[in-house]
Amino acid sequence: MAVAPNKRSVMTLYTMQTCAYSHRVRLVLAEKGVTFETIDVDLTPNAREELAEYNPYNSTPTLVDRDLTIYQPEVIAEYLDERFPHPPLMPVYPVARARSRLMIYRVNRDLFTHMNYILNSEKESEKTNAQHDLKASLTSIAPMFAEMPYFMSEEFSLIDCCIAPLLWRLIVLGIELPNQAKPVLDYAARLFERPAFQASLTTAERAMRST
Repeated sequence: MAVAPNKRSVMTLYTMQTCAYSHRVRLVLAEKGVTFETIDVDLTPNAREELAEYNPYNSTPTLVDRDLTIYQPEVIAEYLDERFPHPPLMPVYPVARARSRLMIYRVNRDLFTHMNYILNSEKESEKTNAQHDLKASLTSIAPMFAEMPYFMSEEFSLIDCCIAPLLWRLIVLGIELPNQAKPVLDYAARLFERPAFQASLTTAERAMRST
């Protein structure tokens, strides 16, 4: 966390059109029905320089809420869940909350790490290996998506907010899941149908599935 140098009167999210981590936060904001201003760093002139005044890492997503700046997606998500408690996206009890945080950590480590390699690696061999590993990881955990409407829960949660942006990007990541991963695809369809998910999409993200 950091103190913003210039206080803003409206909650502002510095984001990027295709950033999956920014998409997570936009989804949380949409689920909460929060009114906020979006500044697309990749589209707005001088936005990167402005962002650097708030975030020493100059990274997205960055949330500015009056005199508070937060710039790590999981921290932003939990802050929003506490600041706007309805609907709740984290369990009430400490043990359940700890389990949710561990699952989000696993999603980052076991799934998003592969996505980052696919998108950012300059070596085709690394991209190919990451595609194989991501496909295998999702297929291996497919039964976990079949038991309940949302990830191991009857209620939509921050875990779903983390997973949904990655599943939306499978096509652009070059991932085609096999038949045994059908529970993952069914779960993804349920997430994508939510009004908040549709509201969270940028123009560039909609284009990922428009062809």
